[in-house]
Amino acid sequence: MSRAALLLLADGRFPAGGHAHSGGVEAAVANGAVYDTDSLEAFCRGRLHTAGLTAAGLAAAAAAGYDPLMLDEAADARTPVPALRTVARRLGRQMLRAARATFPSEELERLATACPQGAHQPVVLGLAARAAGLDPVDAAYAAAYENAGGPATAAVRLLSLDPLHASGLLARLGAETDGVATAAADAAARVPAEGVDALPSASAPLLDITAEQHAAWTVRLFAS
Repeated sequence: MSRAALLLLADGRFPAGGHAHSGGVEAAVANGAVYDTDSLEAFCRGRLHTAGLTAAGLAAAAAAGYDPLMLDEAADARTPVPALRTVARRLGRQMLRAARATFPSEELERLATACPQGAHQPVVLGLAARAAGLDPVDAAYAAAYENAGGPATAAVRLLSLDPLHASGLLARLGAETDGVATAAADAAARVPAEGVDALPSASAPLLDITAEQHAAWTVRLFAS
């Protein structure tokens, strides 16, 4: 299949539910950590190198054909707080639904049967990339970009930022996104020799804390 499938997977209009989530930036705006383009760029950079790197590694490993149930357990271990595990599985269910309709495959069907509660979204993303004929590094790119692009798009709505400025900051993160995707794919290639411990496990404790706080809000614009 054409590598143009990567554009579809990375497109915010792909019906996988990501538009309803802010990637933690709604809480960051509320506590004053993100308030303009510069602070948003710092937030997106931090997320790219932590949650983004971890997600990209899982996605690359799934695209490489490693056992998705093993990877789902690895994702659980890398997601310490209940709020984010719930979000990851909810997004995984939505991604799986969209992927099964767009890139039908036996592997996606098996995952749907094995994980009715939903697998973690990066694992499903990687399996969708595999079904689309994409490489592990392509899956890593999609996951890495999503982890910076999602918050940037959400912040435009939350802060009424100029969308041109948000696009500019994502462009400035381009070289770093390249590095994250390459590192994630390299880690996935080591899984046969080293096991899932080869995959990145970078953490962002503040994102974990604010995710739990955000989940308790009674009024919010985004689901997470």
